[in-house]
Amino acid sequence: MGATIGVVGGSGLYDLEGLSDVREVTYETPWGPPSDALIHGHLDGVELVFLPRHGRGHRLLPTEVPYRANVHALKQAGVGWLISVSAVGSLSEAIAPGHAVIVDQYIDRTRRRDSTFFGDGIVAHVAFGEPTCETLRGYLTRAAEAQDLVVHDGGTYVCMEGPAFSTRAESELYRSWGAQVIGMTALPEAKLAREASMSYATLAFATDYDCWRRGHDDVTVEQVVAVLMANVERARRVLIDLVPLVAAHGGPPPMHDALRDAIFTPPSAIGADVRARLGPILAPYLE
Repeated sequence: MGATIGVVGGSGLYDLEGLSDVREVTYETPWGPPSDALIHGHLDGVELVFLPRHGRGHRLLPTEVPYRANVHALKQAGVGWLISVSAVGSLSEAIAPGHAVIVDQYIDRTRRRDSTFFGDGIVAHVAFGEPTCETLRGYLTRAAEAQDLVVHDGGTYVCMEGPAFSTRAESELYRSWGAQVIGMTALPEAKLAREASMSYATLAFATDYDCWRRGHDDVTVEQVVAVLMANVERARRVLIDLVPLVAAHGGPPPMHDALRDAIFTPPSAIGADVRARLGPILAPYLE
């Protein structure tokens, strides 16, 4: 499973030059269907699996995205490396619209989202102090720099509930915390990917300066969409350069064993219903 690369983001990301054997696969999960059918394809012999996070046609609010179903379906598809492509607002003068940020930390400001696969008969506490895979972040940084993009290696992503953008007071608060970007979708996605033993990283592209920057117009949908379209093409180019870097990685993805010491419930106490519900996630740890 290790070489299979998953990509979660906008519906146009799978339109990659050279992508072959493109097909749609429908998955069912214990949490219902994912946002959309998963799109499988091959690039230079490597399997890629794409999932439109908001559904094709951008039908789902950030709060409505079925994060557990999405990650579970990607796990079923054999994904070991997961790249989240995200549009974000910049909280830093240095990060201009169009710049890429290879996020390394998150602050969770969501409040209406289920953020774990566990509970209902099984307890696990996964380590999340370093919430992204450093190896995958390195590959993303190299791939983005190869495209002559302005790349910020590292940055803290504030994940807000939405769907409204920030107030100016909120934006200034997050800046005072030392955060660099703000978005609405990285969490609980990153937490669930860690529980699913996937190596996860966020490739974030700034679309605007949020609303903190005096003299800069408040965020509008038109501004965000204009920059977003250019960022989709940037993301496609980065993904094409990323594939051979991941393919050349020796051994399994670094987070493939993330649950090894995280499951507190002894195997003898894990019921058949739990084993069925979390089958692809638990299987390596219950053999």
